[in-house]
Amino acid sequence: MDGSDSTTDTARGAGTARAAGAEATADRIGDGKQLAYSSGFGNQHSSEAVPGALPLGRNAPQRAPLGLYAEQLSGTAFTEPRARNRRSWLYRIRPSAAHPPFHRVDNGSLRSAPFLDVQPDPNRLRWGPLPVPEAPTDFVQGLVTVGGNGDVLRREGIGIHWYAANRSMNRRVFSSSDGEFLIVPQQGALLVRTELGVLRADPGHVALIPRGVRFRVELLEEAARGYVCENYGQPFQLPELGPIGANGLANARDFLAPVAAYEDREEPTEVVNKFGGNLWAAEYDHSPLDVVAWHGNHVPYVYDLHRFNVIGSISYDHPDPSIFTVLTSPSDTPGLAGADFVVFAPRWLVGEDTFRPPYFHRNVMSEFMGLVEGAYDAKAEGFVPGGASLHNMMSAHGPDRATYDRASSAELVPQKIDDGLAFMFETRWPVVPTELALSAGHRQQGYDAVWEGLARNFRP
Repeated sequence: MDGSDSTTDTARGAGTARAAGAEATADRIGDGKQLAYSSGFGNQHSSEAVPGALPLGRNAPQRAPLGLYAEQLSGTAFTEPRARNRRSWLYRIRPSAAHPPFHRVDNGSLRSAPFLDVQPDPNRLRWGPLPVPEAPTDFVQGLVTVGGNGDVLRREGIGIHWYAANRSMNRRVFSSSDGEFLIVPQQGALLVRTELGVLRADPGHVALIPRGVRFRVELLEEAARGYVCENYGQPFQLPELGPIGANGLANARDFLAPVAAYEDREEPTEVVNKFGGNLWAAEYDHSPLDVVAWHGNHVPYVYDLHRFNVIGSISYDHPDPSIFTVLTSPSDTPGLAGADFVVFAPRWLVGEDTFRPPYFHRNVMSEFMGLVEGAYDAKAEGFVPGGASLHNMMSAHGPDRATYDRASSAELVPQKIDDGLAFMFETRWPVVPTELALSAGHRQQGYDAVWEGLARNFRP
């Protein structure tokens, strides 16, 4: 699979992707050049940007080809079961070990678990879109933490963040040792340059950056905004399908991994690492995105949410939202996720004698919901693209009054839901919000009022 995936003269890329059974696909970036991908979630991908850079038959030869350094990046413990084991071998211009000391830098508005700013709160919360900053702000500077749970030092739980940026990361690279980053763009396309290659993520797509993988975010439009789930726990995987069978939900082939594309830059580069809940930085004399070839399954991905194969009822009742799970991070309790990523993609509703929007419920899981585009069928107003809501465990929620009135009296003809794309980060523990999120100017005060007017209809 050949193709150019560079937007600068110093970025070299797009050699041969040699993943068995991989399917070549391409995407275009703003200057018309193509990105090449290898498809398949969890595959043992392999790729080289220069022919002959990838050693064959062994991982660490006495001398790696082309004068490169062999380095293993492990996303799981060496002895975890084969089905869960994540690692990639990288063949790079310089080894990652060649760097000066890291020093603490300002965290900005980024926070990590345990979240101790405020006490856990059972109240329902909702926010409007995070404003795009006026001052020059890149992706890292634009991260604002909503809240989360667990403990980064124990590698359990999640952090939930917004981001809003108006410039690309310039001579700056970021990684999180605390967890993988699931980036959900809502406004503005992103070009994500990683150690293993380049991804493009438009609104309606997600980009998954594994723990420890370095990356730089470049804006393809004037401003960008979206959401991030930082997963401290087990890496995201595709959910089990159970009685659904062999097909459905997110198809593995629709997840696209990059092909090798390296930067050979001898210039100062700030490398920022999120470690133990804080930001640390070191000044390198070169770009660390210098991997010329690689193979493995600890790799970044991009996925188009519109390709989600929705499974639903074709008789009656509204199925539980677990059928909308794209990715899951399992816990030590089967079926109880540390984090689920759920999408409410376009679909048909045909249930007979059924209240079709999401029903009123109280859930042992906590739900953070965002809206990428359009409208959400359970909220008639107030929940807008770029906004968010938090319904913690056992907090009662459901359709607002206007939605209930409309849906409970609607003519039940087949109905296509195709004017919105909503998602949910769902987690086993309460989400503790940050003080910053509670006091934010875009928080919607009086959210409880959306359920006012749900009148008593019981007349024995």
